[in-house]
Amino acid sequence: MVKPVVAIVGRPNVGKSTIFNRIVGERISIVEDVPGVTRDRIYSSGEWLNVTFNIIDTGGIEVGDEPLLVQMRQQAEIAIEEADVIVFMVNGREGITAADEEVAKLLFRSQKPIVLAVNKIDNHEMKDQIYEFYSLGFGEPFPISGSHGLGLGDLLDEVVKHFPKSCDEEYDDSVIQFCLIGRPNVGKSSLVNAILGEDRVIVSDIEGTTRDAIDTKLTREGQEYVIIDTAGMRKRGKVYENLEKYSVLRALKAIERSDVVLVVIDGEKGIIEQDKKIAGYAHEAGRAVVIVVNKWDAVEKDEKTMKEFEQNIRDHFLFLDYAPIVFLSAKTKKRIHTLLPMINLASDSHNMRVQTNILNDVIMDAVAMNPTPTDRGTRLKIYYATQVAVKPPTFVIFVNDPELLHFSYARFLENRIREAFEFTGTPIKIIARARN
Repeated sequence: MVKPVVAIVGRPNVGKSTIFNRIVGERISIVEDVPGVTRDRIYSSGEWLNVTFNIIDTGGIEVGDEPLLVQMRQQAEIAIEEADVIVFMVNGREGITAADEEVAKLLFRSQKPIVLAVNKIDNHEMKDQIYEFYSLGFGEPFPISGSHGLGLGDLLDEVVKHFPKSCDEEYDDSVIQFCLIGRPNVGKSSLVNAILGEDRVIVSDIEGTTRDAIDTKLTREGQEYVIIDTAGMRKRGKVYENLEKYSVLRALKAIERSDVVLVVIDGEKGIIEQDKKIAGYAHEAGRAVVIVVNKWDAVEKDEKTMKEFEQNIRDHFLFLDYAPIVFLSAKTKKRIHTLLPMINLASDSHNMRVQTNILNDVIMDAVAMNPTPTDRGTRLKIYYATQVAVKPPTFVIFVNDPELLHFSYARFLENRIREAFEFTGTPIKIIARARN
């Protein structure tokens, strides 16, 4: 299910980043009392009334021709286009400014639901200061205080009311949905065409040609697939092209809809830091992952090249040690036949269930091989384990004290589970709970 998107928009220095951080529960955006500190869009997830959503913190919209201001305005315009609901934030202490009125004009043209938040109303006596904001034409203003956390519940109640009902196409559980993510020009569209055997997606050497997700249905040997192609991800500092309307968030939406994520790497150019960030989105979302090294035809090779490249990937992507690696060429279609079987394997692993009695045999054998750790004289006791979910496989281990299950020992148990059941291509979650 694709999460609704909320964008926080307003002129600089009205407190957008402070509110963003309070909603997501951590200090992600830089907060500084200087206009323009948040220069590009920042994404995270929030939750209210058991509804999760993506939220965008934008650079302030400000009138002017200076390059920074132009880029910030373009960033905000893209965020507005992506959003399902927009929180328009103003400063209650300063009243309506000319810049607020310019932002209001921009928002009226968006034809999106707008919730007006009047920030810096730090106590009850200041509530009279909100009434002038009715003149902006967005209905009832909601008084809030970012510094004290006041009024956010009422604001979020209103935001959630405007979330759209899901209009995503629902596919049968037997259909494997997979997407391709990667930085621009690694050959994702060419790879889609190679899988399909026809030119269904525009292919261009110009970076960023694909501007939104495209669903393509495919059937091979009785298995149905849906391929979700996405725009290439750029570093945030370069993501301000207004014409391209490109967004990392669109790739995140594609990941949310997918069972398997293909992380596509350019074999000719090698691995860069951005590749790791892109792969991290899929890992954090708990999706099955296959690493695809494209353009392998353009690489000068000897008998050691593939093994060395694979080791380089393992060294850089330590968090994806479970992900299989496929080397291929979308251009020549060499080794393209190896991709769908690997997607099938990753999908099966992502959806695998393990019988409780067999799981506990594996856990007890692991404990016999490597006894549980002690902390300040207390030894971790593992009573039993059970699988509680798939996509990804999630295991609850009942213990005497969850804090005694340290990361290193949980990692050891995960490795033993992987060895026993061959969870290829999927992350595994282990949760420790105290036995009642």
